[in-house]
Amino acid sequence: MSRRTVWSGRFKGKLSEEALSFTSSLELDARLAWYDVVGSIAHAEMLGKQGIISEGEMTVIVEGLKEILREIDEESLELSGDFEDVHSGIEFLLTERIGEAGKKLHTARSRNDQTVTDLRMFLRDAVLDLTTLLIDLEDAIIRISRSNLGTVLPGFTHLQHAQPVTLAHHLLAHLSRLSRDVERFADAYERINVCPLGSAALAGTTYDIDRKFTAKLLGFSSYSVNAMDGVSDRDFAAEFVFNCSLTMIHLSSICEELVIWSTPEFGFVELDDAYSTGSSIMPQKKNPDIAELVRGRASGVIGNLVSVLALGKGLPMSYNRDLQEDKSPVFGALDTTAACLRIIIPVVRTLRFDAERMRARAEEGYMNATDLADYLVTKGVPFREAHEIVGGVVRHAIGSGRRIEEVPLPKLREFSDRFEGDIYDVLSLESSVGRRRSDGGTSPESVKRQIDVLSGKVRAQRDRVKKEERRLQSVWRKLL
Repeated sequence: MSRRTVWSGRFKGKLSEEALSFTSSLELDARLAWYDVVGSIAHAEMLGKQGIISEGEMTVIVEGLKEILREIDEESLELSGDFEDVHSGIEFLLTERIGEAGKKLHTARSRNDQTVTDLRMFLRDAVLDLTTLLIDLEDAIIRISRSNLGTVLPGFTHLQHAQPVTLAHHLLAHLSRLSRDVERFADAYERINVCPLGSAALAGTTYDIDRKFTAKLLGFSSYSVNAMDGVSDRDFAAEFVFNCSLTMIHLSSICEELVIWSTPEFGFVELDDAYSTGSSIMPQKKNPDIAELVRGRASGVIGNLVSVLALGKGLPMSYNRDLQEDKSPVFGALDTTAACLRIIIPVVRTLRFDAERMRARAEEGYMNATDLADYLVTKGVPFREAHEIVGGVVRHAIGSGRRIEEVPLPKLREFSDRFEGDIYDVLSLESSVGRRRSDGGTSPESVKRQIDVLSGKVRAQRDRVKKEERRLQSVWRKLL
């Protein structure tokens, strides 16, 4: 190793190979190379515009950087392992190719503001990629929901039979969570989209730079107010990983239900063969391994969040080398979340639900007990009293091996003289589901309204992502 560093002038001796190996982040931050070059192009153009370097020097630097950028796009750029990081590696490479002008690129800039600028640009794209995947999953759920407005299954609390609901209503509950995930990423995007370039090491710079110009060239909506905060802030990274963690928790919940629902005991759903595995010893097995792995990998992303939070605990202002360690959990959270979304989308699209099995299970568990209590309320019985009366009816039904709707009217009247012959009209599954027309309820009428509202949100989300992608593409066309 040649142990090339950008700070060697201060030292008489060279950095040991062991120390370089321990401190190097090149293997991780190499994926920031494209953003590093783009950020350097903007910085060089600002230096030239401000007269800090000559126009000729600026032109040579920008052309050299664009050549490196082409090699990155073609995946032909090679950076050896004897650099501390991708930032110093690209700067050394540029200087080797264009000569003395390359040494002027770092004027009015520190790796402190350079690295965090790269990470922010990287995470902008990451947010757009993840939200696009989330929106695709939302679309898949909406399509299934439209086809299952009348499919009835048990609704659960404490994993016990609670009240009958429709499959569409159940799925839209998951969709509502995912919709909030998209909105959280959109909110985080605004805080990510702040340019720290120009903060330099921590105190700003003596050069007459134009931070607004640089931020605009790179497509940022604003630039950081305080230079110390600009180089040390990793709130945006923690927020990004938190959003990934919550998304993974929601995916894990979906997968937990797929695992449970696909058991013979439930039999509500079957996963497609393309997304199932078998057993090495038991020929009859069809295992929901994809769902189990997504559920399991959620724990790793939560671990990434803990790492990012712990990394920032107790750090003094402003930049500390600890912050180099932000990339592993950030990249890990991104990669895992994206991979899980990519696989769960086709899993959901190919699910096969057993409507008859669901309905049969919905007829068990005395789930129309609340309807019985509500009926008494319409007859003038206070709800708390009605609740107690129906509890007795349920106890009797269990003891006699009957469903509530099978209890004869004379027996019902032993519990309350308010029961009349019309009671049986409200105890069917269709009645129980169909009468819950309140906003957010499980009736087909209410669920149709929910689909309309959520579909509108999904369309707006997709439009917003595409608009931002087009804006960034325009930014890069102008700069590059």
